[in-house]
Amino acid sequence: MKLLKPILFFVYLFPFITACGQGHNKAFTREDSLRGKITPEREWWDLKYYELRVKVSPPEKAIAGSTTVFYEVLKPYQTIQIDLQPPLQIEKVTQDGQELSFKKDGSNAYMISLKKAQVKGKNESIVVTYSGKPIVAKRPPWDGGFQWVKDKAGNDFVATSCQGLGSSAWWPCKDHMYDECDSMLISITVPKNLTDISNGRLRKTTENADGTKTFDWFVKNPINNYGVNVNIGNYVHFDEIFEGEKGKLTMDYYVLPENLEKAKEQFKQAGMMMKAFEHWFGPYPFYEDGYKLVEVPYLGMEHQSSVTYGNGYKNGYLGRDLSGTGWGLKWDFIIIHESGHEWFANNITYKDVADMWIHESFTNYSESLYTEYYFGKKAASEYVIGTRKGIRNDIPIIGSYDVNKSGSGDMYPKGGNMLHTIRQILNNDDKWRQILRGLNKTFYHQTVTTQQIEDYLSKNVGRDLNKVFDQYLRDVKIPVLEYSVEKNKISYRWNNCVEGFDMPVKVTVDAGKEEFIYPTTTWKTIKGKSELKADENFYITTKLVSK
Repeated sequence: MKLLKPILFFVYLFPFITACGQGHNKAFTREDSLRGKITPEREWWDLKYYELRVKVSPPEKAIAGSTTVFYEVLKPYQTIQIDLQPPLQIEKVTQDGQELSFKKDGSNAYMISLKKAQVKGKNESIVVTYSGKPIVAKRPPWDGGFQWVKDKAGNDFVATSCQGLGSSAWWPCKDHMYDECDSMLISITVPKNLTDISNGRLRKTTENADGTKTFDWFVKNPINNYGVNVNIGNYVHFDEIFEGEKGKLTMDYYVLPENLEKAKEQFKQAGMMMKAFEHWFGPYPFYEDGYKLVEVPYLGMEHQSSVTYGNGYKNGYLGRDLSGTGWGLKWDFIIIHESGHEWFANNITYKDVADMWIHESFTNYSESLYTEYYFGKKAASEYVIGTRKGIRNDIPIIGSYDVNKSGSGDMYPKGGNMLHTIRQILNNDDKWRQILRGLNKTFYHQTVTTQQIEDYLSKNVGRDLNKVFDQYLRDVKIPVLEYSVEKNKISYRWNNCVEGFDMPVKVTVDAGKEEFIYPTTTWKTIKGKSELKADENFYITTKLVSK
C-alpha cells in the first residue's frame, strides 16, 4: 500500500499521465507540429473575438453550429488554419458572404484559402459551420471530450472537458494556447427542460419554437480555449456576494436539485477560498465575468469563471488527503485547487503546453497557501512536504516545445515543492506574498513562457535562480547536500545536481541556531563537531559521507 499513494496521486491529478512517460522519447510527427506549433497559417493573424453558436442534441449525442472568428491581420497571408477534430466536420466557411475552399492537413487542421486580400492592420472575420458527433470522453477530465450521462431523475446531464485534448474536440477554433480571444459570445441551444451554464455572464435566454432554449453567455475577459465549457443539466441555483479587493463579486452556484442542501454547506468554502487567494495572489482576475461553481458528472476542471465540481461534496480529494498529513481533509480539494487556477492558468496562461508547470506548480502550491491562511504556517509546510510522496522523478517537468507535449506529472507536487524551496531561499514571507501578487499583476491576462516566469522570480527574489530552475524543472535528480566531519570542521558540497548548482540552504550545525550556508559543487568548510542538518522545507536530501 505504500507504493499505491504516489501512483494514485498522478492517476487522479495529471490529465495526461498515459502519455507523459514518453514525453522526451517520442518521435514526433507533422500531426504533432500542426497541433503544437505556431504555424505560418496561424502566426499572421491575431485572434480578437469568437462568436460560438452550438445546438446540443443529447438523444443523438450530436452537435451542430458555427464559430465566427474575428481577427486582425498582422501581415499579408492568404491561408488561415482552423482546427476541428473528427468525427466532427467543417461543412462550410465564408468570408463577407463568399464561400471559401479548404482542405485538411492531417486529422485536425483545416487550411482555408482566403479570396479577399488580407491587408496588415485590417480587422476581418470568417464564419465556420460544422456538425457531427463529437469525441465522447472516456475518462473525463483526463481523457476528455463530451460526456453524455443521466442524473438520478433520468434527465440528461452533459458536460465538456478538453484540457490537453484541445477545444477543437468540440468547436472550430485556433487551437493553440499562445493566442487568446479578447472576449467571446457562447450561445448554446439545449432541450427546453434543461439549462446550460457556460463561462461569463448570462446575457439572455430565448425559448425557441422547436422545443429548445438558447442561453447566450458573454465573456468580457480574454479566455484560453480549454477554459471554454458547456454544462447542461436540470440545475438549481443559489448565490452570494463576496466583498473583494475590487468590490462586489458575484458568486453563483449551480447544482442538481438532490444536492442543493449539501452544496449550500460545502460551497461555503468558495468564499473562504476567494478570501485566502485574494490575500496571496491579488484580486480575482475576472470580476467582470463573475465566479461560478458548477456541478458536473466528472471530478472537476478550472474552466474560467465557470469552475466545474464533482468531488462528491467531501473534503479532501474524493475523501482522501493527498499529503497524508491530515491537513488535506480540512478543505475540499476541487474547490480549492481548481479555483486556484483562476490566477495560474486562466489569468497567467502558458503559451506552450510544455510549460504547463506554470499552471500546475503554482496551483499545487496554492493548496499549501490556503492551508496556511486558515491553519497556520506549520500546517502549510507539513502539507506541501507531505505531497512529496507523490513525486516520481521520472522525466523532466518541462515537456517538448511546438508539439503539444507536456512534461512529467511531477509538475504538481515537485513543482509545488520547488516553489516552497524558493520561498525558503528568499526567507521573507511578506516579500514572497508580494511576489505572488506581483506575478498576477505583471502578467495580468497574458500568455507567458517559462523564461518570463523564471526571470521575474529571479529579479524579485534578488538572486539568480537559473540553476534552481534547471535542477527542478529540467532534470530528475534531487540535489544531495553531502557533508563530512573531521575534528572541529564540517565540510559540505552539493552532489547529484546540475553543473554549477549553487542554491543556498538553511541548516543547523550541531543542533545549534539556524543559519544559511552557500554550498557549491566544490567542498567548503564550517566550524562544527558532529552534524549538519538541513531545514526540511528545502526539497533536498542530506548525506553524511567520507571525503
